[in-house]
Amino acid sequence: MERLWNRNYCKVMVANFSLFFAFYVLTPLLPLYLSEHFGATKDVIGLVLSGYTVTALVMRPFSGYLVDSFPRKTVLMVSFAAFAIFFAGYLAASTLLMFTIVRTLHGGPFGALTVANSTVAIDVLPSSRRTEGIGYYGLSNNLAMAIAPTVGIFVYRYTHSFELLFWIALTVAVAGLTVDSTITIPAKELVQDKTKLSLDRFFLVRGWLLGLNMVAFGFCFGVLSNYLAIYGKEVMGITGGTGTYFMLCSVGLILSRLQGGRALRQGRVTHNAACGMVISLVGYTLFILVPNMVGYYTSALLIGLGNGHMWPAFQNMTISVAPNNQRGTANSTILVSWDVGMGLGILVGGIVAELLGYSAAFWTVAAVNAAGVLLFFMATRRFFLERNLNEGVR
Repeated sequence: MERLWNRNYCKVMVANFSLFFAFYVLTPLLPLYLSEHFGATKDVIGLVLSGYTVTALVMRPFSGYLVDSFPRKTVLMVSFAAFAIFFAGYLAASTLLMFTIVRTLHGGPFGALTVANSTVAIDVLPSSRRTEGIGYYGLSNNLAMAIAPTVGIFVYRYTHSFELLFWIALTVAVAGLTVDSTITIPAKELVQDKTKLSLDRFFLVRGWLLGLNMVAFGFCFGVLSNYLAIYGKEVMGITGGTGTYFMLCSVGLILSRLQGGRALRQGRVTHNAACGMVISLVGYTLFILVPNMVGYYTSALLIGLGNGHMWPAFQNMTISVAPNNQRGTANSTILVSWDVGMGLGILVGGIVAELLGYSAAFWTVAAVNAAGVLLFFMATRRFFLERNLNEGVR
């Protein structure tokens, strides 16, 4: 059997950990920075921070086109260099307007980099271990998500220096850039006839139903991640438990990658997807039905476990319906679908919460998740199997 943990794959994993560590080490503290340093109000803070997500979402479809149409190493290095440089921009931003501009523009290279790095990971994997390797690749995101916010809060607690945090993020990003610069990427087929543009260059039309299904699951996580803290406080009387919740969610994600590795190794992606979405549905339902500490924290583990099974399975399915020269487009499609779902979740969840309360918003989550599960079993699974170009997955 071909070697999974080859040198280039390990380097891509380290670089991916670095980029997400640099991102997450600042995430929980930026609202505090904007409030303390610039005196920004809550609505302004939300507006400033949302610009990053919007720019990343807009950039991702174009990133897939760039990754497929130009030398992947070049796209990777340019996007990583830009991603790192913007952390220096935070240090230089002396006004709220300057910070807003830097933060909003920073989403562009982040959106391109996440597509480019994950596509390179697929390129350097042996074809016989690709399905399994994509599953393990997500561990680097999950570890960064679990470790970086804790490190950032710890550093700030003892130094009260946002400048030091920006330097840490910049240093880690540069380290990731350095690691990626040493990767050797196999030669690939470039998309021909670059002057002829079509929708399929930016969105994988062959995988449209997989993307639509992923929107439903992104919707659920969008509501959870943005309204968890206020729901816990107003409905359940839990304060300060958000960090523990997401830590348990990360533990579930990590366990799922280790537990689901065997099924991915055997190419059973539809099995992993089905298990993941059902486990998530149980988690979201438990969150609503058992409004106490046991239900609250158990749901975190189940939702992490479910998403950890589902995400690499859907990524594998999307890549498997794409020709080899559209891997970048396939990657950007699944990321864009998740982001659109997240955005809709934030918007609709807020409206429902305003009109009917937070309990109704989370019942909406359970209903949308159930609809996503039904869609998969009734249509998406068959849709994938009919279009699958990879005989090693099913």
